[in-house]
Amino acid sequence: LILTIYCEGQDTMSRNSSFGKLHLIDLAGSERLSRSGATGQSKVEAQEINKSLSALGNCIAARANKKDHVPYRDSVLTRILQDSLAKNSKTLMFVQISPSIS
Repeated sequence: LILTIYCEGQDTMSRNSSFGKLHLIDLAGSERLSRSGATGQSKVEAQEINKSLSALGNCIAARANKKDHVPYRDSVLTRILQDSLAKNSKTLMFVQISPSIS
C-alpha cells in the first residue's frame, strides 16, 4: 500500500511557494520466509516486498557512495521514490521491528 500526499505552502508576505510530497508505504509482510512459513500468495507478496527493499537499499547505498548511476529502475518502489531519494531531497524512514520468536 502506498499513499502519497502532496502539500503546497505559500508565505503570505513574500508570496514564495514551497511544495512537498509525503509517501506513506506499508511494507507489511517483509520477513524471512523460512521463519514465517508463508505459502501461496502470501509467499509471493513477501518475496516481492523483499526484492523492493533490497532495491531500495541498493539505491540508498549508491547515493551514499556518490555513485554516478543509481539503480532506480530496479523496482516499482524505487521508481516511485526516485524524486524523494534525489540530491535535493530529505528522506526519513520509520521502521517498526518486533522481536523474533526463537
